[in-house]
Amino acid sequence: MASLVAKDAEKREGQAGLGSLAFIAALIVAAAAIFGVTRWIGNSYAFFAAYVVVQYIVLGTAWNILGGYTGYVNFGITAFFAIGAYSSVVLYKLTPWLPLPVMIAVGGVLAALVGLGTGYLTLRLRGVFFSIATLALAVVVQTLITNWDFVGGARGAYVLRPRLAPLIGGEYIQYLFLLMLGLGIIVLATARTIERSALGYGFAAIRDDEAAAEASGVPTLKLKLIATALSGGFMGMAGAPLPYYVTYLDPSSGFSLNYAVNAIAMPLIGGTSNWVGPVVGAVLVGGLQQYISVTISSAINVLITGLLLVLFVILAPQGIVGLFQRKR
Repeated sequence: MASLVAKDAEKREGQAGLGSLAFIAALIVAAAAIFGVTRWIGNSYAFFAAYVVVQYIVLGTAWNILGGYTGYVNFGITAFFAIGAYSSVVLYKLTPWLPLPVMIAVGGVLAALVGLGTGYLTLRLRGVFFSIATLALAVVVQTLITNWDFVGGARGAYVLRPRLAPLIGGEYIQYLFLLMLGLGIIVLATARTIERSALGYGFAAIRDDEAAAEASGVPTLKLKLIATALSGGFMGMAGAPLPYYVTYLDPSSGFSLNYAVNAIAMPLIGGTSNWVGPVVGAVLVGGLQQYISVTISSAINVLITGLLLVLFVILAPQGIVGLFQRKR
């Protein structure tokens, strides 16, 4: 009997592994198609707009790992995002020859370590107290960056973006977009794997009833630290290419309210129950924001996001994906 159970478990693990590989292959094909279509359009703005949308997919999915899967609402998005961005500024000043993918990895590691330390200090708090602590983290990090002269302080810092993209040719924005697409593949594959693993079940147990989960033997603190580190690390990786995207980085742009509002609103609008929700929310809201920026004004982006968030909270509290799941 035990051997049959073991064989069944091995069979399920094998099927899950094949499913993950197929999912990653599908993501790669989709990313290649998106990049090919964007390059076929031949308009530089298409790359700038698509970069922002994919960046919000990464940010929204990263927030959802902690806020959606685990149930801990994080208001400190800009802290982790800016850690990744300013780590690239530091590396640019110290080693300007360092490849951007290495800078992204360094920014992710630093943000993950900050997330791990912050989680260890604050995850014993629950509900609104944890959210306030993460908001305080963003204020502390912004204050430190504003008073750090090496990265420009309050006056900001310039980063000279290469004219040509390495390996693929064309403008450098194409290379940035390609890197962000690759990062999106990594983040989405990680989120989907978490959903279908024991780690995801542990996150769900914490979200539903943390006291009951802890009484049942779930290592709640360990799982929460993993969620915080993963979420913060991916946010830092999303922010690392920002200096090369904007070429001028100051605290007002690195700690912009847009990142915090959108990273929370897009998963809530799309749905926090699975990896699809942040993608749907980012494509819908991010695409709408880019269209409004061109046709009307970028100054009302946050207003549009807030109105959509209120609308969906009233009409579809579980997001677009949750609404379709309930109807089905």
